Order: sequence, then C-alpha cells, then structure tokens
Amino acid sequence: MDPIAQENLNKWLVGNYDDKTKQEINRLLETNPVELEDAFYKNLEFGTGGLRGLMGVGTNRMNKYTVGMATQGFANYLKSVFQGEISVAIAHDSRNNSRFFAETTAQVFAANGIKVYLFEDLRPTPELSFTIRELGCQGGVVCTASHNPREYNGYKAYWNDGSQLVPPHDKNVIREVEKINGVNDVKWTGGENLISSLGDKMDQQYISMVKGLSIYPTVIEKHADLKIVYTPIHGSGIKLVPPVLRKFGFKNIHIVEEQSKPDGDFPTVKYPNPEEAEAMHLGLKLAAEIDADILCGTDPDADRLAIGVKNTAGEWVLLNGNQTAVLAFNYLLEARKEKGLAQSNDMVITTIVTTPMIDVLAKANQVNCYRVLTGFKWIADLIREKEKNENYIIGGEESFGLMIGDKIRDKDGVSAVALLCEMAAYEKEKGRSLYEKLIDLCVQHGYYLEELISITRKGRKGQEEIAEMMDGFRKQPPLQLGGSAVIEVLDFEKQIGRNIKTGEQWSLSLPKSNVIQFLLENGSVISARPSGTEPKIKFYFSVKENLATADQFDQVGIQLKNRIKSIISDLNV
Repeated sequence: MDPIAQENLNKWLVGNYDDKTKQEINRLLETNPVELEDAFYKNLEFGTGGLRGLMGVGTNRMNKYTVGMATQGFANYLKSVFQGEISVAIAHDSRNNSRFFAETTAQVFAANGIKVYLFEDLRPTPELSFTIRELGCQGGVVCTASHNPREYNGYKAYWNDGSQLVPPHDKNVIREVEKINGVNDVKWTGGENLISSLGDKMDQQYISMVKGLSIYPTVIEKHADLKIVYTPIHGSGIKLVPPVLRKFGFKNIHIVEEQSKPDGDFPTVKYPNPEEAEAMHLGLKLAAEIDADILCGTDPDADRLAIGVKNTAGEWVLLNGNQTAVLAFNYLLEARKEKGLAQSNDMVITTIVTTPMIDVLAKANQVNCYRVLTGFKWIADLIREKEKNENYIIGGEESFGLMIGDKIRDKDGVSAVALLCEMAAYEKEKGRSLYEKLIDLCVQHGYYLEELISITRKGRKGQEEIAEMMDGFRKQPPLQLGGSAVIEVLDFEKQIGRNIKTGEQWSLSLPKSNVIQFLLENGSVISARPSGTEPKIKFYFSVKENLATADQFDQVGIQLKNRIKSIISDLNV
C-alpha cells in the first residue's frame, strides 16, 4: 500500500474515531484494499469552493471527521476576520447523509461560539445564499454535491455577501483547514443553545423576492393556464419551485410524481443531473402525454435547471445550457426595454466557456457584457466590484445555471424556472413558442451551436492522465482543427495569450485557472478544462454560421454538428 495511505489509516485505527469507522477500515483491509488505499492516500481537498467527494471512511472521503475538520478551519478563519457576534446559515439537500453533515457542521460552529441558523429540513442552495444576505451572516454552508452521482456529497462554503469563497478568503480558509491536524483539534460539542431553526418565514421572504423579478405579471394573468411540467429529480426543488410558480400566478402545474419525493438514492435516474436527457426522461414523457407548454427540471440542490420545449415538428426536445441562457438573457434585455425598466448602466455577466452569442445580444441592446472564469462565485465577485457604478441584470453559464437579479449571489434554479415559464407565456402571447423564438434570434444574430463532452478518469491514475493531457496541449497545441487554422491559444493557468502565426504574446487579466482555449480562424472556440468537483476533463465547443431564414435552421444545425465532430476527431480525445 502507498506509504501515505498506510500512515493515514493507522492514525485512524488508533485515534479518537468511533468504533464503527474502525470496523469499516478493517473490513476494507480484508475485502477491498484498493478502495481503502484510494480512501486514505491523500486528504480530501478543501478547494476554493469547499469539499466534494465520495462518502465513506477515510481522509479522502466525505464523512463526519472530514466535515468537522473543514468546519473547524472555516470557523477559525471567520473568528480571525470578524469581531463581535459571528453568525452562519446552514442548509442541505436531499442526498444521503446531507442532514447529518449539516447538523455536524452546525454543532462544530456552535461549539466555537458562532451563532448558527440551521434550516429545519432540506432547502435549495439559492435560498441559503439569500438567507446569508437577509440575516447579515458572516458565512454559510450548504451540504450538497449538486448534480454528482448518488455516491457523492459535498460542502459548499459561503462568505458574507452570499457568494462562494473568492480570493483572498478562499486560500486563507484553505490554509486554516490545512492547519487542523486531526479530530482532536475539532470542537465537537458545546454551544448547542447557539443553534436556531429556520423554516417557513424565510421561505416566504425568498418567495417574495423571486416574485419581484417578474417583468410581465399581466401576461401571466392572461396565460395562467400555461401547462407546466416540473420535476425536482428527487431533490430540494420540490420545497420552493411549485410555491414560487403559484405565487407568479401559474395554475396549471404538473409535478412528475415518480420524482417528486426527496430521495438520496435517486431511484429513477442514473445521474441526478438535468443536463442529462436520461434524468429528464420521465418529464419528457409527461410533457408529451399532456401536451404541455414547457418542461422544467432542477438538480438535487435546485441551483441548476433544464427546460424542454416542442420543436417546429412538434417533438419534445431539451435545450442545452447555452440555448437556455440565450433565451433568458434576451428576455431580460428585451422585456425590460419594452417596459421602460432598462437603465443606461445595465450590465450582464457570463463565463469564458459560455456561448459568444450572449456578447452579441448585449451589444445589440447596448448593454455591457463581462466574461469571468467558470463559476458563479466569479460572477458575484464582479458584481461586488461593479455594483456602485453598474446595474447587474443577469448572469449565467453554459452549465445550466442562471442568476437573475442581485438579491442572491449564486445560481438559482428556482427563480430561473419561474422566469422561463414567464418567458413561455410572453412568447405564447406573441403566438410563438420558446423554440421558435430561439430560431428567430439565430436568424437575427447568427446560429451559434455549442457542445460539451466530458471524459472521466477516476482515482489517482486518472488525475495524472488528465494532467498529462493538459500538459500536452500546452507544449504542443494543435495547429488546425476541423479544417480551420488555430490562430490563438489562451492559457488561463499561465495567464498568457499567444498568436500562433506571429508568436505575439499578451497577458490575460483573469485570475489563474487551469483552462486552455483555442480560437480558430472561422470563429470557432474550443476550451479544455479539468473539472474542479469531479474526476473529469471537459471540452467545450462553440461554432457559428449565419442563418438566412428560419427554414434553414435544421439544415445549418446539421452542418454545425458535423463541424464539431470533425474538431473532436482532430483533437483525438
């Protein structure tokens, strides 16, 4: 066995760990030493967003002890930064052990003299972000692994503005967590009187906030019978999405019954990820059966959403995250202008791997558009920088996330579902569907098509393979992809851009991130990015072609799909 793994598990066998944990270590020693080595060969990394990993015993797993040590480090940092009373809010989703991890987190914070607001039951992640701001907390935690498979859980750490940690706090918290040498450094009990329960009152405040985002309530009044299908995919969205839709005025809401009950085993899906068609198949089935107007789905912690609509042939299709973002950004810009709500200093924010069509929409509406690194914490960080001079409207990224309005500072699938349904009513009032609106936008601004592929490489060996892949792209970038020359390479880790033909180099202003982008002569953009939360490397493809008429949409779409296939073949991934 790896010597570090052996040393770590020996500490657990003789240390102040419960008997059940030690029994499980001994069982794995006999039955699955390979898994045991993976569980102990390193510490589960407290990254810039917190923890995420497989559940189980070990230093490299999500369990009571890794959660407790992370919380102790976070508590130490909060106490070093803030004077006087410190408070945090804590929420959790439907995953197995999420409630246990949330209670463990609450107990450790309280034992450190920190006031804790703990939700009484599962709640969507966006409500946690809202609550931190609403109660004036100094931090927060939500226990969730978002859309990861059922074996995973996680711990997202938040700062006092309701956003996930950004510099310098992210690195500073990591340093404090790394100072925790073991379970004996953790204050596990005491201070239980500092824990308060949150429930319906905060729900109503959040619901009212979301209702305030509505732009055309009069249109909803006319189309209150819009036929909506919604699935929470066994997650926390069931708590707030139906009440929010009813608050907006929608009366014809159909819940996918088989997926309505919160369940950490996610029995009807392989992955509880609305990005995957398999996770939405029951929703698509119900939508077709009742001839719905729109299908919406959220992931277990309800920060991501997916939508389904009928295409021009009457077939139900799922829109990708870029298409959904395009519709949402356009609606906020277009409808606000129509209602006289637009301001001269309005701004929108997206990420470096999201469709370029958003820049085009913003320019057409004379609104500033900014691009940041992947992750809503960077969108929140830019809002913080710009909010005194510019008016934030909407932010979003390709991974099925939207953040509408400035009352929260993380992606919000609950408000996104409500606004997408309002958009469907708005387009229905004009005699068309959201799908037809998307085609109209492509005719007006160009047909942008994006695709994402993820390559999974598990364990330590997998991490090494992903690192080698990125190293290869840096040392020997492709010169041509899909029949078009690569003209620029942007390396966000080295913060350097380079022109392939001239050799000219320039500095990139964004923070360091392990992302490489290839810009092609024909306008295509290809990005490679190892996931920060999963054992994957992700490749993002964006291609574009002009569209003369709506009738050409399907034909041009095939051409663009073939172009992406050619690029993937040339990348040899």
